Amino acid sequence: MESKYTLGMIGLGTMGRNLLLNMADNGFAVTGYDKDAKMITKLREDGSKHNLEAFASLEDFVQSLELPRRIMLLVPAGPIVDSVIQELSPLLTKGDIIIDSGNSHFTDTSRRALELSDKGLHFFGMGISGGEEGARFGPSIMPGGDKTAYGEMKAILEAVSAKVNGDPCVTYIGPGASGHFVKMVHNGIEYAMMQLLAETYDILKNALDYSNEEIYSVFEEWNNGRLQSFLLEVTRDIFKVKDPKTGGFLLDYIKDEAKSKGTGKWTSQVSMDLQLPIPTINEAVTTRDLSKYKKLRVQLAEIYPEQKPTAENKAQFIIELEQALYFSVITSYAQGLHLLWQASATYEYDLNLHEIAKIWRGGCIIRAELLEDIYQAYSTQPELEHLYADAGIAAKMQEILPGMRSVVSHTVQTGLATPAYSSALAYFDSLRTARMPSNLIQAQRDFFGAHQFERTDEEGTFHAIWNPVLS
Repeated sequence: MESKYTLGMIGLGTMGRNLLLNMADNGFAVTGYDKDAKMITKLREDGSKHNLEAFASLEDFVQSLELPRRIMLLVPAGPIVDSVIQELSPLLTKGDIIIDSGNSHFTDTSRRALELSDKGLHFFGMGISGGEEGARFGPSIMPGGDKTAYGEMKAILEAVSAKVNGDPCVTYIGPGASGHFVKMVHNGIEYAMMQLLAETYDILKNALDYSNEEIYSVFEEWNNGRLQSFLLEVTRDIFKVKDPKTGGFLLDYIKDEAKSKGTGKWTSQVSMDLQLPIPTINEAVTTRDLSKYKKLRVQLAEIYPEQKPTAENKAQFIIELEQALYFSVITSYAQGLHLLWQASATYEYDLNLHEIAKIWRGGCIIRAELLEDIYQAYSTQPELEHLYADAGIAAKMQEILPGMRSVVSHTVQTGLATPAYSSALAYFDSLRTARMPSNLIQAQRDFFGAHQFERTDEEGTFHAIWNPVLS
């Protein structure tokens, strides 16, 4: 069979198919493979103007590709990726390239890269954000790993990615599994922002007695200002969708139990491994899990009835709520970027945080106007450890801090659960504290376990006799 295709896609579901169509629109000769005949038919139908071809035979698919072969995987993360690689690799020749574009755990990506390198095959992990629409018309792309392989893919990726001010929303992230690591943290930030918007909805509905139409209007106004973001746009639009079955608003008929696919959990887990706190992201993960205990929540609601959390001055409270949401969104990005800063040093990823902020400005789920400020902060200070330390961000935080305190104070006093908001404020207050009460914890540890402590006035480690009876 004559080789003619520049790239092949394994997995022709929604993401894989739309990304192939995007590539074809940009003039690349591409093809696909899927074990499901329906997916092959769907690609041929959707790509009829490009005469897109797809294969039901993996051998024919591989033989149809130019050398070095560029093969992208968009299949569910986990064992399926290993299964596809095991089936695919014997058909390849040295120098061929495999790109895993799913949400694989970064440790799996590291392992696979080593295994394939021993076989003379190039491999890299690549995060893609933007969902179905992004894949079709321009996603944010986070490739990391084999730099030679990235060089072979660079032109294609830059062509199909989203653009902001003419800049493609793709860059080489770094070595190893850095691409999948950055995408994982991106998803952690996404969890936090979604939880914050859910809590904001709860406040608007229960503290201000706003209707769905009024909540839509608030989100619409905010999205025209500094809070502009893709997630706020999506959230806004949910409040106007009617349920064809009942005629009411669809949101009101959706069960309050949130699901997840694991990337948020992975972000929380690795933050513990790196001893780098990301409490607002953690609260978002935890609250999704807590939501699943619906029966228990209903039972406890009977035992502990809530008080009415109504805010008295609604006009002023809305101003403060906008400030609190902005404060918490900044904090969500700050936590995620601080985790990337630590991971870069620990895993030797050599991450450029300004480049990461730059490619997140378009195409991805967490794109927002705020990312332009974040991009500028890290561009002027490439070694910036924490976003809070940037003068421009600090000025914003100082301005909106009173609104943040007011909102959290109101929700705490009235019993309205806002775990993400509350954690964001506690994180800020802890991080700006020059001397924490952790000296007491060290004293406690030394008292009952002789774990020793350090002093403020002398170098070294020490143990004290806290209980003379035991001396």
